[in-house]
Amino acid sequence: MDFYTLVFGSILALIFLYTTLAKLSTKKLPPGPSAWPIIGNIHLLGAKPHISLASLAKKYGPIMSLKLGQITTIVISSSSIAKQVLKNQDQAFSSRFIPNAIQGHNYCEFSVGWLPVCPQWRTLRRILNINIFSPNRLDANQHLRSQKVNELIAYCEKCCQQGEVLDDLFLAATDTTTSTLEWAMAEILKQPEIMKKVQVELAKIIGKGKSIEEADVTRLPYLQCIIKETLRMHPPAPFLVPRKVEQDVELFDYIIPKGSQVLVNVWSIGKDFTFWDEPLVFKPERFWGSDLDMRGQDFDLIPFGAGRRICPGFPLALRIVPVILGSLLNSFDWKLEADNGPEDLDMEEKFGITLAKAHPLRVIPFLL
Repeated sequence: MDFYTLVFGSILALIFLYTTLAKLSTKKLPPGPSAWPIIGNIHLLGAKPHISLASLAKKYGPIMSLKLGQITTIVISSSSIAKQVLKNQDQAFSSRFIPNAIQGHNYCEFSVGWLPVCPQWRTLRRILNINIFSPNRLDANQHLRSQKVNELIAYCEKCCQQGEVLDDLFLAATDTTTSTLEWAMAEILKQPEIMKKVQVELAKIIGKGKSIEEADVTRLPYLQCIIKETLRMHPPAPFLVPRKVEQDVELFDYIIPKGSQVLVNVWSIGKDFTFWDEPLVFKPERFWGSDLDMRGQDFDLIPFGAGRRICPGFPLALRIVPVILGSLLNSFDWKLEADNGPEDLDMEEKFGITLAKAHPLRVIPFLL
């Protein structure tokens, strides 16, 4: 037996041993693809992990296990299992899986987003809920947000007068609010009849060209439908912030091992064919007359998460996003640059901190 045959045979033996041991040690894990040595299933993620994992879930089911390197990762892709994780067994899944980059300067020890549920976390959460995001606090500083919206409208008016393209209104959207607004505008421009319909509502309820206040939003049901549909199709973050289990947890007859990372694929839940009619079509009317809520009670639509670790800033987002979008639509008509038509609009996604458009939206405003 020559040297190369010996090396090749040894490699095959190690791979067989690794695969056999992995199967023996994970017999109670949720189903999932076979993992390679060292890298696990990282090679399956691609440039758009939310889509890749949604595709794998069609084969392995709505609760699936993978190895990302040596990290056992559980992926949740259905609303019923998300409800079990985020509500019914919330305490068992309430810890955070903290990336090494966050641990670098001990940032995780002082952040409400990364701290485990503990007295310090409860104190910080109480400060946010009472002193920053409570209805009274948000009402008290509403004038500051209104001022910024007016500045945005003034900037758009200047561009309108000069016939300039708005190339920095949504450019490089890296925060959740900007990303949501960009997607909403893109979907509306893709279907001009939606723009006409919402502008009719705004003109009737608010008055054409008038500024919109946060208190007006409850009187604008179609605008609210557009926001919900945007967050369904384009959740700001395709995965909720990763959870971690501190001990073995039983979930639907499976064992989630201690130390596992748990990902909830919100993007996939929003595209579930078993719940949504034509889920790949932007159709705000699906929410007309629906009481489906985005505040973490209806698990088919959880762009902000749910349970004790729901995004604390969602009350602000639900106020400011419709006001900005409604103000832009009630003050201007919009068209794509270079006389491009709706069929020319690129709706490609780019996976990152937020789920932004791969190509920033470039639009031209003109007066109604």
